[in-house]
Amino acid sequence: MPAGSGIAEAAGVLRAGGLVAFPTETVYGLGANALDARAVARVFEAKARPRFDPLITHLAAAADLTDLVGRLPAAAQALAERFWPGPLTLILPRPAAIPAIVTSGLDTMAVRVPDHPVAQALIAEAGVPVAAPSANRFGQLSPTRAEHVVAGLGAAVDLVLDGGPARCGIESTIVDARGDRPVVRRLGALPVEALVEVVGLVEVDPGNSGQPTAPGTLAAHYAPGTPLRLVTAPVPARQPDGVRRGYLALRDRPADGYAAVEVLSARGDLTEAAARLFEALHRLDAAGVTEILAEPVPDTGLGRAINDRLRRAAATWQ
Repeated sequence: MPAGSGIAEAAGVLRAGGLVAFPTETVYGLGANALDARAVARVFEAKARPRFDPLITHLAAAADLTDLVGRLPAAAQALAERFWPGPLTLILPRPAAIPAIVTSGLDTMAVRVPDHPVAQALIAEAGVPVAAPSANRFGQLSPTRAEHVVAGLGAAVDLVLDGGPARCGIESTIVDARGDRPVVRRLGALPVEALVEVVGLVEVDPGNSGQPTAPGTLAAHYAPGTPLRLVTAPVPARQPDGVRRGYLALRDRPADGYAAVEVLSARGDLTEAAARLFEALHRLDAAGVTEILAEPVPDTGLGRAINDRLRRAAATWQ
């Protein structure tokens, strides 16, 4: 449904235990009432997501967090005041009101306030916090448009709100803000440098294996259906018989000979590149190529998050 006319109906679906895909500034989320364990279980089933991978709880406004967890640690308070609403997820102690299935049994909760009018209006109208991972099959490319959701999940979703393309294009940055020094558990759409400006030194320690402490931190994740390989040096455009290569470039187009090419930003702008990353990979995945070659970007600012997604996508195919 068009987002402008579907808020009330979508909110009713959430309150009734259904699933709603909705736009945020990062990617599209697959939402369920976070206070309804049976509804949240449907999210895991629809995505084929392992139950050990926790979800993010979304709130309509930062003030709603106090009702759930009470007083915030100093670092968490400072980050929330500066970056909410926005692409920041905080890890905080799990309150009793949030069922354990939302956090995969952990005693912590990942929570954020999205910076998108449709997401805010939907959550406010529903009157409940919304547990929402990205609206795609587990481990696959995140959706940045409503049509990505429909193509990936189909009838597993009760209603999809179409709010146009996501502005940021990659997921939120996840920060464990319980201690004196915040720890970045997932690189994302909020650069580490922005966090440092508010709270000083931060530790960057994204997970890679075992029991995830935050969503989206498994070693293999965010992958297209087509094998993806990272390249750090020029690769000949000539392709073996039967091989149709696609190429993902930051700024400069490679030599002719590739079956499909996507350039993330002709200006080399990392914000633009991040916003276009998943959409470009969706197009390469649909181009009928047998392999996607992707070049890393400068490992600074949002480039760190882009490289993180590419490494985890490549790990799926190693």
